[in-house]
Amino acid sequence: MFTGLVSDVGAVLSVSGEGDLRRITIQASYDPASIALGASIACSGPCLTAVSVEPAEGGCVFAVDAAAETLARTTVGSWVAGTRINLERSLKIGDELGGHLVTGHVDGLAEIVERETVTADAWGASERFTLRAPAAVKKFIAEKGSVCLDGTSLTVNSVQDDLFSVLLIPHTLQVTTWGERRAGDRLNLEVDLIARYAARLAEAGAD
Repeated sequence: MFTGLVSDVGAVLSVSGEGDLRRITIQASYDPASIALGASIACSGPCLTAVSVEPAEGGCVFAVDAAAETLARTTVGSWVAGTRINLERSLKIGDELGGHLVTGHVDGLAEIVERETVTADAWGASERFTLRAPAAVKKFIAEKGSVCLDGTSLTVNSVQDDLFSVLLIPHTLQVTTWGERRAGDRLNLEVDLIARYAARLAEAGAD
């Protein structure tokens, strides 16, 4: 379980394998002694398992395996050496829940339709992103609700059919990969866990 609060931005070092299984090595600033084999790490949204960990200058290099479902539903299949990704370690009992409950199970890909500067001051510029949600999950996105995009917990500002918007403050743009995002980019989208279950219960009650 995660919160959608990014704790590091890693970089893909290599991608090996073809077809339905790929091994991806990622450089991060995490202490290698703190990552156990089999640990769950959210990598720009998807929860992936660390299958190897080695010390490296400035932190560590860890490897994850991505199988068919992950490659089909997320952006992982498009990662290459140099791709920067948002990272978050899994929650521990007693950790602060500063974002919202995130499982690391991606529901689909959202596409950025527009990026616009909303305010700019001495601390930087805030940016509004308008995105298009996949048809199958747009019903789970509500104004003032939560979404997880590329591993980042965000509040939905507005919703109109399959379009929704989020606002990124300067700090978030600086410490995540959001500063690099442009119209046309696709992001890993996980809808709010509570919204998903509420909708399912409503459907069951209508039967």
